[in-house]
Amino acid sequence: MIPQADPSLRMARHREAIMLAIAQVVDGKSYILGRQVERFEHAFADSLGVQHCVGVNSGTDAIALALRSAGIGHGDEVVVPALTAAATAAAVLQIGATLRFADVDPVTRCLDLDQLHTVIGNRTAAIVAVHLHGHPIDMPRIMQLAAARGLIVIEDCAQAHGALIDGRAAGSFGHAAAFSFYPTKNLGGIGDGGAVATSDSALAAQARSLRNYGWQGRDRISMTAGVNSRLDELQAAILTVLLPHLGTHNAERRDVAGRYRQHLAGADVGLPAEHEGAVVHQFVITVEHRDAVRRILRETHGISTDVHYDSPLHTQPAFSAFQSGPLPVSERLARDMLSLPIQPEVASGAVDQIAAAVVAAVADAASTDSPRQLGSR
Repeated sequence: MIPQADPSLRMARHREAIMLAIAQVVDGKSYILGRQVERFEHAFADSLGVQHCVGVNSGTDAIALALRSAGIGHGDEVVVPALTAAATAAAVLQIGATLRFADVDPVTRCLDLDQLHTVIGNRTAAIVAVHLHGHPIDMPRIMQLAAARGLIVIEDCAQAHGALIDGRAAGSFGHAAAFSFYPTKNLGGIGDGGAVATSDSALAAQARSLRNYGWQGRDRISMTAGVNSRLDELQAAILTVLLPHLGTHNAERRDVAGRYRQHLAGADVGLPAEHEGAVVHQFVITVEHRDAVRRILRETHGISTDVHYDSPLHTQPAFSAFQSGPLPVSERLARDMLSLPIQPEVASGAVDQIAAAVVAAVADAASTDSPRQLGSR
């Protein structure tokens, strides 16, 4: 079986350096907010071209703390795309704000910028701009709109480590950016982790305080109601090892994506939009009878795939109270999207096999009189 992703293969690729970094943490004298976290924060901020990086314990907390640090909270409305991970919306509710769902562009699959102004209301205070699947959204355009409306912009870069917009790093445009270091991410550790990135010194100071019970300075006095959301020394050490290789790993992903495009050109599949600064966190095609195709790939060809994401957020029970109407593009894409293996350690030597299997599976599913028998929805 070819897996859709396998983070252990990336760890094995850099095992010697990673094990040395782990040993240094174990042998050190500080395990929480110590030298390893500080080193990584500086290195990651430098890689983005921003002034500050604040390590936290997950990408979800990174969004929540970025919003809180920017002054967003109870009574505020936050615009998020309906087609993204549940974490994006969960973070908004975590701080007591209200969700406002927006549809996505059928080509980029990011927020539909032509329609975004129609979603913004009197209570809207912030926009979370998601670089979905590693495809950068047009941040200059979003920032222009936000400035005209007096809105805060948080970039959700959980899938966009190393992505570029006109040569500038995704994560350096908004008032702050949130990153996840979950193991399957382009830059991932061996557990949960996240970061808030910003060039706003006041926002960064607030995020540092909020991640550690609201403490400021050396006095353990909570100046505000903070949380326990700290990036572990162990994860920081591993991320510091992997960060210098991020550019190479992303280039390998782009190579795999390019080979997929060559093999699937002319096939009855929809291909993701191209962008010179994309980092292809997922290579997501669209197909009819998606679930049938997925089943055939698994059972006949031994290829595992995934779906990112099969239910738009506004249709999920946890968030349905904030639904304000149908969002047809998000709903159609959620029905048809299929994520092929893209991690270089998994897919580099198997592109021909996977692409040929996709073509065959699509044809098999289309020729079946009763696709529901094959597991389609």
